[in-house]
Amino acid sequence: MTVCENALTPEEFRRLFTSVGWEAPGLDQISCALKNSWKVFSLWEDGIPVGMARLLGDGGMSFYLKDFAILPEWQGKGLGKLLMEHILHSLRKELPPGWAVSLELISAQGKEGFYERMGFDLRPSEDDGAGMFQMVAADRNICSENF
Repeated sequence: MTVCENALTPEEFRRLFTSVGWEAPGLDQISCALKNSWKVFSLWEDGIPVGMARLLGDGGMSFYLKDFAILPEWQGKGLGKLLMEHILHSLRKELPPGWAVSLELISAQGKEGFYERMGFDLRPSEDDGAGMFQMVAADRNICSENF
């Protein structure tokens, strides 16, 4: 098993993305997302990608883990842990001495235990509110002088 950085094509990304039941955007949108990710991590076995995750961030204070996926037939074999450990190691080695950053994510339903075992805290907690998100689609008819 090999972990690579920034090696996935949009087609490979889409295959991994849809393998876990997510509805994928078009290849042009995936290409843009890959290009603008801080890093894209992938797991490879015999030249075939079997897992991935994207790391987004500002490089200074905040990072977001997105699209963490392992092919269903490869799940339960420790690959998620291997990938997460590589991501954490890569992030730690990039940080200047004395720096600490926030690494955040939204878990897929039923996968929270995995992230807890990897050191993540559940949200909401006593100190923080729930993780939240909103999908925003393009509006083709935007006409406003005030926007």
